[in-house]
Formats: sequence, structure tokens, C-alpha cells
Amino acid sequence: MSAPAAHAADLLMQLSNPLRLRALAELLRHGNNGVSINEMSIYLDLPKPEAGELLGRLVGAGLATGTGNGDFRARVEVLRDAAQALDKAQPIAPLLANFPQLKSYFSHGRLTSLPPTMSDRYQQIAELFARFLAVDGILTEDEVNTRIAVVADDVAAVRRMLVETGWLERDRAGSSYGSARTFA
Repeated sequence: MSAPAAHAADLLMQLSNPLRLRALAELLRHGNNGVSINEMSIYLDLPKPEAGELLGRLVGAGLATGTGNGDFRARVEVLRDAAQALDKAQPIAPLLANFPQLKSYFSHGRLTSLPPTMSDRYQQIAELFARFLAVDGILTEDEVNTRIAVVADDVAAVRRMLVETGWLERDRAGSSYGSARTFA
């Protein structure tokens, strides 16, 4: 697991506790005004020591800050930064950086939709996937599917797109694939 993935997993683990999540929600709701331990104990209907422990855990995870005057504030940028780091760690991210016009078809490194089949974007996504797959030689359908599944849920649609646009060539039996074009 990469460092960004481990950090994001830790943040999610911290927030998997319903009380911590509610405490973070209260901090977010109060914004820059902050919340004291006493106020948090009232909002969550908990004894002060438990409210203090929740806030301490959020501070420890970097999801909140505590001030000298006893107020705690949420640090939402930590979650945003973790999500951005995860996005950058996705295997298609380096290639997607060269195709900024295609970013709207992806969410967090996964293909979410395909453009219309006759559009320029369809051709561009096909080239992006051809570069991502980096087919060198002959691959079985399972090998192609495994590579595509890393970044797309609809493996068959992507495989079909690659064949239709001429980036992949399929044998007559439909069981093996090879590169049909080279990159300019």
C-alpha cells in the first residue's frame, strides 16, 4: 500500500467511529467559531471526558486543531489533501495528465463514463487506454480484462472501444488481442 493510501485509510478508520464522525460534523457545522469540550459534550450528549477524548483523537489524526483557549476547529483540508494524493497515486493519473480534456470522464482514477462513439473524445479515450494497457505482443482476453479493470468497471465497453478505434486487434476466435497501432 502506498503512503497516500495508508494515510487515507487511517483517516477513514478514524472516521469509521460514528461518534468521531459526529464530532467532526459538529466542528464543521461551527466553522471558524470552534467548539469547546463543554459544548461538544452538550451537542453529542456525552460526558465531558468522552467528548474530550473524541476531540483529542480528531486532533491526533490531524482532522482538527485545538487552540489555547479551549476551542477546537475542523481541518477539512486534510481530507481534501488525502483524496488528492490518492487521485495522484492512481495508475492512470500520469497518462491522464497528458489528456486534461478527458478528466471529466474519470473520478478518482476510475473511468465513470464514455463519450459518444463518433466523437473526438471517444478516439482520445481509446488512445489513453491503449497507452495505459501498453500491449506488447499478444494478450489473452483475461489479461486485457485484468489490465482494464484496474481503472474501469465496464471492461467489455472499454475493450470494445479499443477494438472499434483500431488500437487493439482481436483474433477471429475473440480470445486474444494484440496492438494494432503504434503511437505517434
